[in-house]
Amino acid sequence: MFDALNDLLVSVASSPWVYVVLFVVCVADGFFPPMPSETLIVAAVAVGAGTGTPALWGVLLVAAAGAITGDTLCYLLGRQVGITRFGWMRRPTPVRLFTWASHGLRTRPASLILVGRYIPVGRIAVNIMAGATGLPLRRFIPLTVLAGLCWAGYSTAIGTVSSLAFAHSPLLAAVVAVVVALLLGVVIDRVAHVVTRRRTGDVAPQA
Repeated sequence: MFDALNDLLVSVASSPWVYVVLFVVCVADGFFPPMPSETLIVAAVAVGAGTGTPALWGVLLVAAAGAITGDTLCYLLGRQVGITRFGWMRRPTPVRLFTWASHGLRTRPASLILVGRYIPVGRIAVNIMAGATGLPLRRFIPLTVLAGLCWAGYSTAIGTVSSLAFAHSPLLAAVVAVVVALLLGVVIDRVAHVVTRRRTGDVAPQA
């Protein structure tokens, strides 16, 4: 049965539709954090590193392109609608995130956009706020391109290392890569949550 699952996974990964699905998921991830973009990347890379398909450079570039597209669309949304038009934007957690993002964009926009790419909800707040506060598109695009490439490279690295460690089984390599990516995501989210609370706490008294 394990061999059959391996064969099925390799067969699915060899389809060119993998790139289409990967791009769409990475674009959607710019608006909807539950989309499993990182999971899909590391799984595809873990399989591709051991079997040759999908191509690692293809996964990296398609994932980066999807991330950049999603983040840019989120920026344009912020520019068009601002941060108060929809009800969910006025809830306590989004307001706290927008406050954090606004403060960060005024003081350190480059580092915030680069780091924000690794924080599912945080990157949405950062990108929307970047558009809403009028951060020039000519400044935003180079930063989001760099952030997208670094993020895709990070996910690709996890899948590659997992594949090297479990070269005998693409399925096992994919499972381990996904677990590692999820654990790292939990750690990053936790750290970001603590930092966000501290930042908004520092900013609030000054408002």
